[in-house]
Amino acid sequence: MYSKELKSIKKSNRFRTREIFDESLIDLASNDYLGLTTNKLLFQKAYERVLEENYTAPKASQLVNGYNKIHKEFETLLCKANKFESAITVGSGFLANISLIEALVRKKDRLFIDEQYHASGILATKLLNKNQVITFKHNDIDDLKQKFKEFSDSRNIIAIEGVYSMQGDLAPKEIFDFADEVKALLIVDEAHSSGVIGENLLGIFDYYKIQPKENHIKMGTLGKAYGSYGAYILGSFHIIEYLQNRAKAIIYTTAPSLFDISLALQSLKYILNNKVNLKSSIKARLNIVKDVLNINSKSLIIPIDIGDNKKVLEIQEELKKHGFLVGAIRQPTVKSAIIRLIAKIDINEKNLKFVCNFLKENR
Repeated sequence: MYSKELKSIKKSNRFRTREIFDESLIDLASNDYLGLTTNKLLFQKAYERVLEENYTAPKASQLVNGYNKIHKEFETLLCKANKFESAITVGSGFLANISLIEALVRKKDRLFIDEQYHASGILATKLLNKNQVITFKHNDIDDLKQKFKEFSDSRNIIAIEGVYSMQGDLAPKEIFDFADEVKALLIVDEAHSSGVIGENLLGIFDYYKIQPKENHIKMGTLGKAYGSYGAYILGSFHIIEYLQNRAKAIIYTTAPSLFDISLALQSLKYILNNKVNLKSSIKARLNIVKDVLNINSKSLIIPIDIGDNKKVLEIQEELKKHGFLVGAIRQPTVKSAIIRLIAKIDINEKNLKFVCNFLKENR
């Protein structure tokens, strides 16, 4: 039925497969930035916490009886650490973005969204009327301001990411300041920034030392630095109450897994208690990237522009022969093919130097 389409994908070297990679490969491809997926002590603590409950799965949506004390414990610590008023857990980052955009953008509202916002947010915009969605150039405050002038008569929402998943660049603080100035709601997807940047490793609000305000909404996922699965949304009491009453992807889905949230809770505690050592390890890896590749990155996402789909696959295969796994990212995820190197802190410095030197010589 779809043979022609598949043939075209294969011809352009964009064909994707699911693969169970050799476990002996050193992982420089995943979003497990802090290496917490291999921390068996955190896993054990999370498991033991779930066993304290009378049941081990959520059983229903949060608004029926799926909301558990473990969800509440995690949300309470998130609010305390991030200085937001309220929080709600969600099944995945994809569902969180669907929830936010589908529910918050009402009929007379407009959404200004960065052109490189995550695919889940872009998909969510398809649920809105076309004239409600304005895409602005990536991280371009001037383009945002110019487009904003045309629609000053409506309630406006701005959607950005803290760290962008493919290029690893940070959203500029000027966008935060502008949102406050024009009193727009600001959605910040912190999937790739929480746990990696900031004085307390809590993400871009922490990095810029921004005190959360009523118009600020922070979304983060648990499948990256937190080494688990699921997501959360932080905001004012008003916003969270509104979402739990209007967001279909929250109301009509089973509550997040008790174990996944329990594991994320242990990971959050670990990050907060070990932030000094973690920041030192992050800095050491970024110094290697700067010294070898001359890339001055603030995040652990290191994109190497290749521009050729076939070549990125060849580079990935060559590195696998040396025992390393990196990401070979092609369209439509990116406009032009890149090697996506993740300078994970559980990778020793010698191995990271080897991979950086290899990429320097072969890009």
